[in-house]
Amino acid sequence: MIEETKVQLSIIIVNYNSRSLIEQCLVSVDKAITGINTEIIIVDNNSNDGSKEYLSPKFADVKFIFNDSNLGFARACNQGFKISSGHYVLFLNPDTILSGTCLKDCISFFQSYPDAGEVGIRMLDEKGNFLKESKRGLPSPSTSFYKLFGLTAMFPGSKTFGKYYQGHLPENENNPVDVLSGAFLMIKSEVFEKVGGFDESFFMYGEDIDLSLRITQQGYKNYYLGKISITHLKGGSTAYNYKYIRDFYGAMNLFVKKHYYHKPTLYRSFLHAGIGLRKMMAMIALPFR
Repeated sequence: MIEETKVQLSIIIVNYNSRSLIEQCLVSVDKAITGINTEIIIVDNNSNDGSKEYLSPKFADVKFIFNDSNLGFARACNQGFKISSGHYVLFLNPDTILSGTCLKDCISFFQSYPDAGEVGIRMLDEKGNFLKESKRGLPSPSTSFYKLFGLTAMFPGSKTFGKYYQGHLPENENNPVDVLSGAFLMIKSEVFEKVGGFDESFFMYGEDIDLSLRITQQGYKNYYLGKISITHLKGGSTAYNYKYIRDFYGAMNLFVKKHYYHKPTLYRSFLHAGIGLRKMMAMIALPFR
């Protein structure tokens, strides 16, 4: 058992021009940490929306790191982890709203399942709709092909065609999955250290896929907890624009280069071509969104 005098949970939030969202998030965090010895760390990536002046005096119990430039999500998370002391660490997006007992439930799950390296939970948008990216499969050639050509959307519950969103696994049940979302990612500190933290080559996007894969390679499991939910105001802290599309698909290419380098050239070429095609389609469709 963890000594009650020690920090049980460190919550790390990376902020970039999300002043109003992060305030709402912190109010929900304050309610959810009742009975848990917790520290909250906010890493600000040089926001220009007055976050520093507004948040610092308002949340005196929060530890702040204010960067002089935007270091990216992965690097900022690692910064926060270096000054954390919790047995567990939660990487949390500022555009999330936690439910009452979600943190306690996650910690209880860890204590019951020693093979759990990290856990994520069921995420809902502001209208209560399930966000499919709460649980995902690895972007293999077949999985990417089915997603790209619409088979995932046509057969969302298929174990084969729906693998991108692990559609064969029930939304409201707990199951091990390939990939968890970085919007809410709780991990044992010792596991995070063991795998070397987030790969800072990923500036933004893709770092959660990379981390999830490295955790399973160390023999742990990534558990999706479908009985617990939070609200994720998807896109609240990130604009969907040409820069987003460029950065997102750039991260996918980086993932392929890192983890599939040993695969045949044709295999990798197929993946890169699929990513390029998907990026082009997203660029074309953007003005019509």
